[in-house]
Amino acid sequence: MHIGIDQLEFYAPSTYLDLTELADARQVDPNKYLIGIGQSQQAVIPVTQDVVTMAANAASRVINDENRNKIAMVLFGTESGIDHSKSAAMYLKRLLQLPDNIRAIELKQACYGATAGVQFARDYVALHPEQQVLVVGSDIARYGLKTPGEVTQGGGAVAMTISAEPALLNLDDVSTFRSEDIMDFWRPLYRTEALVDGRYSENVYIDFFKAVWANYQSQTNRHIRDFEAFAFHLPFTKMGLKALRAVLPEASEQQQSQLMTNFEASRVYNRLVGNLYTGSLYLSLRSLFDQATLKPGQRIGLFSYGSGAEGEFYSGTISDKFDVEASKAWFDHYFANRTQVDVATYERLFKQQLPNHDVLLDTRQDDARFVLAGIKHDQRQYVDREA
Repeated sequence: MHIGIDQLEFYAPSTYLDLTELADARQVDPNKYLIGIGQSQQAVIPVTQDVVTMAANAASRVINDENRNKIAMVLFGTESGIDHSKSAAMYLKRLLQLPDNIRAIELKQACYGATAGVQFARDYVALHPEQQVLVVGSDIARYGLKTPGEVTQGGGAVAMTISAEPALLNLDDVSTFRSEDIMDFWRPLYRTEALVDGRYSENVYIDFFKAVWANYQSQTNRHIRDFEAFAFHLPFTKMGLKALRAVLPEASEQQQSQLMTNFEASRVYNRLVGNLYTGSLYLSLRSLFDQATLKPGQRIGLFSYGSGAEGEFYSGTISDKFDVEASKAWFDHYFANRTQVDVATYERLFKQQLPNHDVLLDTRQDDARFVLAGIKHDQRQYVDREA
């Protein structure tokens, strides 16, 4: 029996910032962003969207009347939680009209949370192959205006169903992981923007990748020649390129070319959306599926990293049911119909945060199905426009 990723969908708001314009406004060479960081655009998140609404907008594309009653758990990875106590998964469960006899849990370890969800889900489905698990990664990356991390902001959500006999990726049995108490990135409860030691975090990311990759090889006796492509956690796309270059010498010259071609395919979407935190690896995987030429049976390696720090390497083979045409068409339409905002509008939207009191928000400019309409009696008011 195969277990793995059956569906994988995405949502981010339709507003975006062009990073060439941001570079001009910040008086830096645009190539510092376009080449040095590897980003071209980033999603701009309005106040009418938060991690719950973005997750619902993504997950509504994988939950339908056929599988709604098969969902046994909702596992919500995020580091942008909206409540110190109540799980974002509980709000999501209600918005998706999922049954009451399920678990709904929020998972947190920086950008690693959704991967923990995938692994927990896989173990559950192994015992209950007739059921499915909904795994979500939803976040808003905030570092502050005119900060070094500003160019690596963004946001959005991915939603996956983990099932037996999946349509996308059959997960292999072995995964390898590593955790250390490291202060490379953190956000205290009293801050709305993250703190990061950028160069240190890059070094830890690469060191973790090399460590879990070596551990994986020793446990499986697989080598780089056994892989068609690697998908990486991409807080910015140059980060994954640095990690890939660390192991490329293990491959033949011909395979190095193939791995680099597939890496370029894997970062197309992330380059245009920005940093999703918990969803970044899985948006990269979706981009790889849609933009590369893949065949059933080929093995893909996945590296997940969450600052603080947790890293994991695992793998899977392309399913015999693999078909990407519908997904690629959706992304083509999404990118073709986004609305570009200028730097002044981006800065205004960035500063527009929810107050600590009741408020009614103007949702008329938000074209999403699920929106945040305000706060009433300290409770966020979510609206499903199709209800």
